[in-house]
Amino acid sequence: MVKSPGGIEAWLVREPSIPIIAMEVVWRDAGEKRAPANQAGIGGLLAAMLDEGAGDLNSQAFAERQQDNGISVSFSAGRDHFSLSLRSLSRSAGTAFELAELALTRPRFDDEALERLKRSIATQLIRDQEQPGTIASTTLYATAFPSHPYGRPQRGTAESVSALGREDLKAFLANELTRDRLVIGVVGDITAEQLGPVLDRLFGSLKAKGDPVAVAEQPPALRERPIVVDRDLPQSVVQFMGHGVRRDDPDYYAAYVMNYILGGGGFNSRLTVEVREKRGLAYSVYSYLIPMRESGIWQGGVATRNDQVAESLRVIRSELDRMRKKGPGEKELAEAKTFLNGSFPLQLSSNSAIAGTLVGMQLADLGPDYIDERPKLINAVTADDVRRVAERLLDPSKLLVVVVGRPVGLGG
Repeated sequence: MVKSPGGIEAWLVREPSIPIIAMEVVWRDAGEKRAPANQAGIGGLLAAMLDEGAGDLNSQAFAERQQDNGISVSFSAGRDHFSLSLRSLSRSAGTAFELAELALTRPRFDDEALERLKRSIATQLIRDQEQPGTIASTTLYATAFPSHPYGRPQRGTAESVSALGREDLKAFLANELTRDRLVIGVVGDITAEQLGPVLDRLFGSLKAKGDPVAVAEQPPALRERPIVVDRDLPQSVVQFMGHGVRRDDPDYYAAYVMNYILGGGGFNSRLTVEVREKRGLAYSVYSYLIPMRESGIWQGGVATRNDQVAESLRVIRSELDRMRKKGPGEKELAEAKTFLNGSFPLQLSSNSAIAGTLVGMQLADLGPDYIDERPKLINAVTADDVRRVAERLLDPSKLLVVVVGRPVGLGG
């Protein structure tokens, strides 16, 4: 760990053999969930605007400075967090840090760029209203979290984005991107002695703390009957949701292994075998865990012909019930552990990927020895653990299902 002269902390992995520096930064709990309901989408708009010019550089000059020096400085916003990603050749690191500092401390928010991006985002949001996958996802989250920020469209609406102004962006930046929320991972050709002053330069002038905004913990609201959104489509798009776990849940690793066996293992997963291989009901069916800060969910999806939706859902529910009652077989449990442990190092294939992992470890309050401990945690999961967690989380009778299309024989 590196601690700057000003007290800002970061995790650093020095790699001098590759002349590249990667920095991943997350402002914990500074995502869309913190925005007022009438400002939904402000995080995404702010992220887009921060590299649209800063200081004396307009939008074009800011982009050209990056391109000419082999630099990438970008921002993004999610439901829970706001992020900065920086990548640079070592010889251009000073310029990269300068651009990131300008973006955070002297963003221009020029009228032309702001109006252009607002129009672009609003247009895309209007188009998304006709995309079956987006319709299904929006309906799914609105139903699961009806009175919670998680239930709002993550990128806002055309109306909410169009109403945002420069002062709104300035206020969100000042109050949410604060020093107390910083989580930083750095990998590459830079020493701890060099990094400390850089951290103060980039983040030292940010506000120390933002005003508190309480966001309550909220499990997803499930229901027995599916929601059908009528659209004249040749096949239906289906998304479903059940209870999951948060990252700090003691059952996280058992749930992680369970999901891989059930729907997260691609062609090896039970859902793919039963829905695609044995019955030919769909080309793809999948599931994954989403451990959010205030909730944990298990989510999946399938797309199939309208006359095969009911049968596909019957098979999916049957597999949930089988996992609850019998758990995994010893062979598939062993194969899941082998894959999950063996594939993890492949995710650490670049400086940026490693920096992102360092940030993820800090967000989950994992120790620096996590990478060494992770295989032990997965190997410790037993078949009984998986069955017990499946019984806790997977209730096929209360699976929240949204179908976009005109499914045959499926009550709404």
